[in-house]
Amino acid sequence: MGDVAAKIKVMPKSPEIDLNELEESIKKVITMGEVKKVERENVAFGLKALMVTVVVPDEEGGTEVIEEKLSEIGDIESVRVEGVNRLM
Repeated sequence: MGDVAAKIKVMPKSPEIDLNELEESIKKVITMGEVKKVERENVAFGLKALMVTVVVPDEEGGTEVIEEKLSEIGDIESVRVEGVNRLM
């Protein structure tokens, strides 16, 4: 099996959350994959989401562990996988 790139939308609890610190926390908890890119996406009223692209092995339940780990970070409101693409 190969690898897949998963794009995960991470919503902070409020606009006051320091996104740089949140990004560092995200990178620390994702140990079962490789964070390739983190982008910021405007949501509304100053709130920005982090769009995290992670490369993980193409195995059953590949992003579930990452989603669980991210959900444990106190400043995160929600975590949602936006898409998964197989890498060639």
